[in-house]
Formats: sequence, structure tokens, C-alpha cells
Amino acid sequence: MQLSGVYTALVTPFRQRPVGGWGKVDLPTYERLCQRQLDAGVAGLVPCGTTGETPTLDDGEWASLVSTAVRVADGRVPVIAGCGSNSTRRTVETIHRAAGLGADAALVVFPYYNKPNPAGLRAHVVASCNAGLPVVLYHVPGRTGQRLPAQQLAELCNIDGVVALKEATGDVGLGQHLLELTRAPILSGDDFTFAALMAMGGSGVISVISNLAPAMTVAWAAAARDGDVATLRRLRARLLPVVRYLFADTNPVPAKAAMSAMGLCADRVRAPLAPGAAPPADLIADLA
Repeated sequence: MQLSGVYTALVTPFRQRPVGGWGKVDLPTYERLCQRQLDAGVAGLVPCGTTGETPTLDDGEWASLVSTAVRVADGRVPVIAGCGSNSTRRTVETIHRAAGLGADAALVVFPYYNKPNPAGLRAHVVASCNAGLPVVLYHVPGRTGQRLPAQQLAELCNIDGVVALKEATGDVGLGQHLLELTRAPILSGDDFTFAALMAMGGSGVISVISNLAPAMTVAWAAAARDGDVATLRRLRARLLPVVRYLFADTNPVPAKAAMSAMGLCADRVRAPLAPGAAPPADLIADLA
């Protein structure tokens, strides 16, 4: 797989009326959100990642979200299903399930909380790569508690079966170093800095802001890739304040609030998250 461009880390919409106190997954709205992304020209869909509130989903909900994304994508773009956990056995089982549902690749976060040593982390990645799908590794120290050095990241990226790395530190220097050490595509996981990384050779982004503004995010990434400085500056000026809002609170709390204000989905997150402040109207006006 040659992954490049904008991949949207999809939010999971919940119905406004709670079912059993937790709110039921709103699959009709989710289907519309997936189609909106495709209509805007994104390169792929990423269901059940961090932005999708995966830790609060049960197995049936996870499967329904992945299968819906696969059905809507209909082979036109890849679907990269969030499959990672801090249990190697569960990660492997989830990758098997994603393959059976028709996903094209698995997003595998480095294990959180248990902080594996280098040998254990390598074994985790090897087992994931042997589970039946191409693997996109996910480096997000803010959630895992481990920031890996560039050399170790590159060694993990070079394991057979790894097709890309989602690098979510926002450290463009680290991203540049990785570009020197591995031929695996580097996909930014940071909306603040992805354009800078792409301008220096990064392959793309797994994005949160593209939930709100998919077409504009696609144009922003294309401008970075093509060296279109005028467009890059114009879109940066428009979208960077939106990115600041999106990450002023825990993701996806602000994204849900903004999407509700835009009429895209209900402003409902699952505990232990709680709804946040709505954005200023002018911040989300004319996003596309």
C-alpha cells in the first residue's frame, strides 16, 4: 500500500437520547459523515481511532462502525480500522476481525499504560503484522506515556507488514529524522504541523480537522505537497484557529461541539468525557 494524502480520523456520532445511559451509536449519521468525506476527496477513512472514542465502544459497536465505513467506501478509498490495544492478544484478534469485515489496513497504537520494553514492543508489532492486514503504526506519546526515539521508530517501521507510521508528536524535527531513516510513509497525526511535515517529504495526515472541513483540509495538504505557498498561507490563516479550538480540550470533545453547531451530528460524547464549549459562530462559518 502506498498511503498518501488526507485520511480522516472519524468521530463516532451518538444519538441524543441516551440508551442505557450511554447513548446509542448513530449509524445513519455516521454513514452520512463517511459519504461527506468521500465527496470532499479524502484519501481514506479511519474508523475507531482515538477520535472515534474507541475505548468506550463495545465489540458490536466497533464492528458496525468498521463495516459501515467499508460499505460506504466501496473500494474507492482504503479503510484503516483502529485495532490497537495494550494487549497483544486482543490486538491480533481485533485485526483478524477487521480483515473479516473488509478493512484494508489496521491502525495499531503502541501499547499504552503497560509501557513495553523494546523487545516486547517489537514482538507486539511483529504479531500485529502477522495477523492478516497491513499495519499503520501509531506513535502518540501523549496517550501512551512513551516517546520512542527515531532509530527505534524506524526499526519498527521497517518490519515486514508495516505500511506507514502515524507520527503524532507534532515534532517536525522527529518527522524529518524518520524520513531519513525509513522508506515507510510518514503520516502526521498532528493537525498543527502536518503541512510543514508534508512540505518536507511527509506522505500525508490522519486528521481531526477534516471531520469539519474535509475539502479544505485536502486542499491544504495538496498545497503543502505541491509547494503552493500562496494557498498554503491562505488556508493556514483560515484553519489554524480552528485547529487551536479543536485541541483546547480533549479530542474529540471540541470536534463534536463544532460538528453539532454545523448540523452534522449531535454534541454527545461518552463518559468519562463530557461535552465542551461550543465554538464561536464565525470560527466554523463556511467550513467545507
